[in-house]
Amino acid sequence: MLKLSSILILLSLLYFHHTLSTATKPSSNTNHSNTANDDDVTNFIKAECRTATLYPSLCIQCLSTYNSTTTPLSSHKQLAQAALSVSLSRARSAATFISKAARIRGLKPMEYRAVKDCVENMASTVDQLSRAVKELGGWSGTHNQVDFNWHDSNVESWVGAALTFQNTCLDGFSSPVIGGSVEVAVRVRVIDCAQVTSNALALVHRYAARHKLVRTTSSESTVNSP
Repeated sequence: MLKLSSILILLSLLYFHHTLSTATKPSSNTNHSNTANDDDVTNFIKAECRTATLYPSLCIQCLSTYNSTTTPLSSHKQLAQAALSVSLSRARSAATFISKAARIRGLKPMEYRAVKDCVENMASTVDQLSRAVKELGGWSGTHNQVDFNWHDSNVESWVGAALTFQNTCLDGFSSPVIGGSVEVAVRVRVIDCAQVTSNALALVHRYAARHKLVRTTSSESTVNSP
């Protein structure tokens, strides 16, 4: 029978392979036509990640990788959409890993309960992020401000709920009685997922703020025009 540590190593390898293969959406057109434009997009990603997010290095790494395999991320909405897509992908990968970890033999009773609770919390995380991705992708941003605020409120509420579920999962491992390789493996993946989700929420909020600013400026210009 495989030792617990060997099983975790195998699950970890499968997890990271799945994360790398699903974190981006491959496109048939992966060659950008203009290197200067690529540099502009890269600088845009770095500036927004550093300005808006709590984990800028992780944000830059995720979105730069996403950008290299899709159409360039050149707007605040595209950044928010990409960040949500990456967050959902990480959440799905983490949920799969934790579900498999729950089936490992030899877990202590309290450890097993914490992992099982985490499975449920991560399933809820995936559900909330799926709703957010669908909602953001389904609205054009050309609605009036009231409609825009309603859509944005939905997205930010769902992403915030996803963060809450992730933190609840981590709380389940707070007891000093729980420890060992399973706890460490689960915690690493959920923390990574929570940080990516936090970044996504920040970029969604920034997109909404920018949209409101543009609309307000445009309205004032219209009122003041001769």
